[in-house]
Amino acid sequence: MGATAAAAAEAAGAEPTPDTGNTAWMIMATILVLLMSIPGIALFYGGLVRQKNMLSVIMQTLFIVGVVSILWVAFGYSWAFGTGFSESGNPLWAVMGGFDKAFMAGVGTSATMASGIPELVFAMFQCMFALITPALILGAFAERIRFSGYAVFIVLWVILAYFPMAHWVWGGGFLQQMGAIDFAGGTVVHINAGISALVMALMIGPRDDYRRGHAILPHNITFVFMGTSFLWIGWFGFNAGSGLAADGLAANALLVTHVAAAVAAVTWMAADWAVNHKPTTVGACTGAVAGLVAITPAAGSVSLGGAIAIGVITPLVCFMMVAVVKPYFKYDDALDAFGVHGIGGIVGSLLTGVFATRAVTGEAGAEGALYGDWHQLWVQVVATLVSIVFSAVVTYVLYKIVDSLVGIRADKRMEEEGLDIYEHGESCYN
Repeated sequence: MGATAAAAAEAAGAEPTPDTGNTAWMIMATILVLLMSIPGIALFYGGLVRQKNMLSVIMQTLFIVGVVSILWVAFGYSWAFGTGFSESGNPLWAVMGGFDKAFMAGVGTSATMASGIPELVFAMFQCMFALITPALILGAFAERIRFSGYAVFIVLWVILAYFPMAHWVWGGGFLQQMGAIDFAGGTVVHINAGISALVMALMIGPRDDYRRGHAILPHNITFVFMGTSFLWIGWFGFNAGSGLAADGLAANALLVTHVAAAVAAVTWMAADWAVNHKPTTVGACTGAVAGLVAITPAAGSVSLGGAIAIGVITPLVCFMMVAVVKPYFKYDDALDAFGVHGIGGIVGSLLTGVFATRAVTGEAGAEGALYGDWHQLWVQVVATLVSIVFSAVVTYVLYKIVDSLVGIRADKRMEEEGLDIYEHGESCYN
């Protein structure tokens, strides 16, 4: 049974029928999204830092995968996708699902979603989104954060920033009720993480040897390429899996995801060539990631033409942020987490309100300003602004609390010698 038929059956009061095809695809999509964190982000960010700090990036990523997975099954899934508050009439339903599914209570092997997939598979699929989101923030404060302060901050950030945002946009919260389109994480993942990255970079301060106009070179560009490859491959699960079925919507998401990334990689490469007189590997990889970020909220609502436009516009804006704005304001977003994920998420969220088309969303679906529905663009603007303000405020408050309790910034000696030895007692290469 396809997703549409299953939804119709559920609306008629019938129990959704298990669908082995959809289930197999969603298990595969879940594995693909996990590849984005380990090894994707670990290699991508690890290659960009200096040799003395690569293991710190790996450890930070592994910490997230372990601890956030535990938080998710304990109460995160219930906060984001529970229905206890809405069913009981609790006014908190607009911002939190409830505690009815804490520790996966009531989510047994027979619980089935409308598209015919087990709810356990859906819960695990969403868990992978909860892992990749805080991992994206690492790029902002790389090479200068204490592991203890980092650990406390990440735990609190996931609980207070990610879980509520996931409910607002995907779990029946107020942004979803407004009609905001975020197919796979433009607001929940990329704006949320990107804005937090900027706030962290500003508050923790620049690396001691950061100087305007003097680049701190990556230690292993081959790792950057490998990380980009895992991210690109994993993104097919990220976007094409977000329709929760193996159907035409997944096929469209697959198409536009790949095309947007390809166009963005070539666009950044061309900009790099024109401005710096050489097309660089790091630039092409960064451009591909920018395209993937921007198509994420739009993958379930734009056609090929919209994907191409997003793939051209986004890397140009991100390139300007990375090459011009960041040096001008002298903030040390070490690995451009804000310049690529934050800005790419903002651009993608807004352009979703421009290029969304009923050719993809269906006759009763959303449509963007390009096709005459300016209301949808306004909804996207509101959702984007809410995400920016919420993420910035939560991050600022958490930074102040954690810094006062355990300290966040590594001391000068640790930073000079490298976090790998001082924090973890290991060297990346022996």
